[in-house]
Amino acid sequence: MSLAVVRSRALLGLHAPLVQVEVHISNGLPGLAIVGLPETAVKESRERVRSALLNAGAEYPTRRITLNLAPADLPKEGGRFDLPIALAILVASNQLPPESVERLECLGELALDGRLRGVGAVLPAALAAHRAGAILLVASEDAEEAALVEGLEVIAADHLLEVVAHLHGRERLLPRPATTPALDLAEMPDLCDVRGQHQARRALEIAAAGGHNLLFAGPPGTGKSMLAARLPGLLPPLDQQRRLEVAMIRSRCGLAPLGEWGRRPFRSPHHGASPGALIGGGSQPMPGEITLAHHGVLFLDELPEFERRALEGLREPIECGTVSIARVARQAIFPAEFQLVAAMNPCPCGHLGDPRRACRCSAAQIQRYQARLSGPLLDRIDLQVEMTALAADELARQRPGEASASVRERVVAARRCQASRGALNARLGSRELEAACALSDAERAWLAHALERLGHSTRTYHRVLRVALTIADLQASARLTREHLMEALGYRQLDRLLRGDGAKAQR
Repeated sequence: MSLAVVRSRALLGLHAPLVQVEVHISNGLPGLAIVGLPETAVKESRERVRSALLNAGAEYPTRRITLNLAPADLPKEGGRFDLPIALAILVASNQLPPESVERLECLGELALDGRLRGVGAVLPAALAAHRAGAILLVASEDAEEAALVEGLEVIAADHLLEVVAHLHGRERLLPRPATTPALDLAEMPDLCDVRGQHQARRALEIAAAGGHNLLFAGPPGTGKSMLAARLPGLLPPLDQQRRLEVAMIRSRCGLAPLGEWGRRPFRSPHHGASPGALIGGGSQPMPGEITLAHHGVLFLDELPEFERRALEGLREPIECGTVSIARVARQAIFPAEFQLVAAMNPCPCGHLGDPRRACRCSAAQIQRYQARLSGPLLDRIDLQVEMTALAADELARQRPGEASASVRERVVAARRCQASRGALNARLGSRELEAACALSDAERAWLAHALERLGHSTRTYHRVLRVALTIADLQASARLTREHLMEALGYRQLDRLLRGDGAKAQR
């Protein structure tokens, strides 16, 4: 047989599109021509494959070899195609039976002596192979990651000789058992460590229960970062499907896929992060911090210090839960269902409204500082809490707060109430939200009047309703009341501060 096809998988964003490695051997001057949009590392595979085949005791055809990586318009990168190229040459030159590779999908880089090297980020390919009903052949160092996919038959080898012996039926390689990683039970920061700040603790519980975004504003030392770090400990544990999604993203970004297995991601990028690092980007689109925080928490400390373009790039992902990275040659869509928790000082020096120290900023400085946050971005943050500093003697008198475990019980119960609606309150559509709230005409008129007096936007109306609904869920209340609406309105404190009232107070 002079024509052979072996299947493999490329890597495009978080997807692994099918690639068919087609080899045709014909008469002509000896040589190997690779077509199908290969980049440099793929073109160099001709030398790795030739040397690996010879060192594995196979015959390298001294004829004209044409190799096509289909589809032709999909860019091919890296050394992951070495193994399927080698097997396709062996089948085309009648050194392997064609039926031995019919159900097989292969990934692996070849060393010159025939050893198999891992290529990393194989979880997207493993998920795609499972959906296609294929058997996945990988290097041993990639086997643990590939075997995370339940029901997928994974075969791993250390050398090309082992693969050839397996396909000939001489020495069968046993399928790898499914990987069942232990949950990362490392102690998480506990909410009982936070003393005082009762309103901020309450806002954190509401954010955890409804999936709401949250902003803390206050002088340094009020516990903003401390509270944010405790949010993952209030959230329910991830199910198996979400664990796989988090592991796949970590793998794609070069992180250990089994690291922090089962825990909610908590990402805290520095305020000097570029828009590309935060949102994602690059000539070959790669996920950013918001995708690494998928199903977890993105904490942005010193929020006004982030580049304006980076912050504005958060607006669409917050709304739709995905981010689209478009380039001239290609486009990638990454998941980004994260909870945003942000912290900021009220002014450049940080002491506006601080009873311990006087603010030394001018009104113009305060206004410029606060104006770095746009209204549309703030509108997308459901809970906004102004925190005040506690004196040392007052802090010492405070008792330890409620532990995270007991708060998490209420959060899980509230989320069970939301399960019947099909989504967390923070992501509930306007029609479903109105139906769930079922406000009377009097309550609706009261809320509209209150929002008008406070100068809130139309978007804020639904934000307040979502927070009020979560408060009702935490209380297991079947009906939304005015008390719930009043408490929800109380978490829009920064709308007043950032409209310039804080600067006026300074004057």
